[in-house]
Amino acid sequence: MSKPIITLNGLKIVIMLGMMVIILAGVRIAAEIIVPFILAIFISVILNPVIQYMVRLRVPRALAILTLISLLIFLVVVLLAYLGTTLNDLASTLPKYRTSLVIPLQTIEPWLQRAGIKVSVDELIKYIDPNSAMTLISTLLTKLSSAMTSIFLLLLTVVFMLLEAPQLPTKLQYTLSRPNAGMAAMQRAIDSVSRYLVLKTAISLLTGLIVWIMLLVLGVQFSFIWGLLAVALNFIPNIGSVLAAIPPILQVLVFRGVYDALTIMAGYMVINLVIGNILEPRMMGRGLGLSTLVVFLSLIFWGWLLGAVGMLLSVPLTIVVKIALEQSEGGKRIAMLLNDVPNYK
Repeated sequence: MSKPIITLNGLKIVIMLGMMVIILAGVRIAAEIIVPFILAIFISVILNPVIQYMVRLRVPRALAILTLISLLIFLVVVLLAYLGTTLNDLASTLPKYRTSLVIPLQTIEPWLQRAGIKVSVDELIKYIDPNSAMTLISTLLTKLSSAMTSIFLLLLTVVFMLLEAPQLPTKLQYTLSRPNAGMAAMQRAIDSVSRYLVLKTAISLLTGLIVWIMLLVLGVQFSFIWGLLAVALNFIPNIGSVLAAIPPILQVLVFRGVYDALTIMAGYMVINLVIGNILEPRMMGRGLGLSTLVVFLSLIFWGWLLGAVGMLLSVPLTIVVKIALEQSEGGKRIAMLLNDVPNYK
């Protein structure tokens, strides 16, 4: 009698892989609904420690939530209004950059030719179209005007999540097969994600503030936008700080020349070196428990699955997945692959 081609374990693996593909496809299709919900969860995780601190000061929980959310709404409205004005100013200066770009390109051209790279400034200028940049700015302004509704719904979801937070552990205990182990794992995930998000938010705000002050002192136009960009992209691991430096360096290169652009580049390098390699590791403590390769691959995966928000939240999402995998015998093997330092116990 011939042996079966597929064993029982092999069949289980195939079925599990098929289910995973279906789930991931469903998540990607429903990303417009899932992403705001995930974002609301993580905002609630960041705000909950502040709410708990206010409650310890004998402030009623509902009043604490109302005060904090009202402050957030005020800050968001002021920020969006200022950002819209700044983007309008940026759009009005864009037509000037095509002519201004000729001077730095002519400066760089001899260096490239000495390096054996043949380029023509006249040919390069033909490919630079200010209308494309103008279209991008107009799109951003349109999205900003319609963003208030989405932000209001997001913050409303956060309010209900924060109100529900005290009752949530009791409710979850009745849904878990192993309440003690499940609640312990859940608490560990919340603590890890909360600590990471709070520290990362503080570090990102500090980075953006220093970038803004540096560009302001050096007289770089639209320094507030570039500081805000540094805050947002600092949440993206490995490459975020590099991406945040590109637009202001290009702007200075176009309007002020190579040497000023090199000065700005050096400033960004010093900021990223001090904050990224000295301050952040000390604040984060022993680390995230994830290898560098896993952090980078998670950036690609969550970005593909959930878009820009997935890239910003790639690390906390991976931490949650890792802790969830550790709760089963089969998952522990996969979780071990995600560890920074393997644990063979």
